[in-house]
Amino acid sequence: MIALMKSTEKIAATDANVLLLGENGTGKSSLAQFIHQRSERKDQVFIASDLGALDDQLMASTLFGHLKGAFTDAREERQGLFQTAHSGTLFLDEIANLSLPNQAKLLRVLQDRKVRKLGSHEEEIIDIRLITATNAAISEQVAQQAFREDLLYRINTITLTIPPLRERSEDIPLLYQHFLDAFSKRYDKQVSTKAGTLKKLQRYHWPGNIRELRNAIERAFILCDDDEIGPNDFVLAEPLNDQRLFESYNLIEVEKMLILKAIDSHNGNLSQAAQALGLTRQSLYRRMEKYDL
Repeated sequence: MIALMKSTEKIAATDANVLLLGENGTGKSSLAQFIHQRSERKDQVFIASDLGALDDQLMASTLFGHLKGAFTDAREERQGLFQTAHSGTLFLDEIANLSLPNQAKLLRVLQDRKVRKLGSHEEEIIDIRLITATNAAISEQVAQQAFREDLLYRINTITLTIPPLRERSEDIPLLYQHFLDAFSKRYDKQVSTKAGTLKKLQRYHWPGNIRELRNAIERAFILCDDDEIGPNDFVLAEPLNDQRLFESYNLIEVEKMLILKAIDSHNGNLSQAAQALGLTRQSLYRRMEKYDL
């Protein structure tokens, strides 16, 4: 993450188009805002839209705007996101959801730096910095001809990949404290943390990533007894998914995940976990200390 943020700082100072890749909940929208806030456009608007929530016609209207009467429900003229974001930054999440016709329109806009509202023959010059994001395997979509290769080249001048939370469990204590401070201010309440809480959070694989972690901390913050958050305030019973286990072929990451899976499978009983792993209890302890588990 330190290397990623150093790269992001360099990229932010430019006007290059950026494609953010990562699973849901990894913080793509937060990174997009970070880029904008450190760019030359920081004093201009930051406009964000989730394309995954729009149907095809509404998507074209949302992006490019429309004139009154351009289609059945167009009862008044509307500015599109490109016009609204003029001089600033436009962040389009779930870019892979664009239909091929709308991909062609977007490509034309990015090439010409001009946009035409639906139902209009006039073009407007636009000046935006484009940041896009997706949780899809967009290169596979290109291979399947579901996403235009020429458009991909336009939007990914720079590509940044945000790793899932399960691959950076060492960040969980920092994130935990960040959210705890935020909730303390929001709810005007101070809480302490019981021993073992962070270890439990670090052993969970967080399929929903940072978004799931944030929600879990907020729930624990609200419901904890005696203003003290403990391991039992987090209900994290979902088992590790074997399919996710080998998404990384890094031996250290795989060993860490296997150790966590064994511990979870045996409800925290280290003797049984060590036996399942083919280790002595002392060897398991040494590995847990090595990886700070």
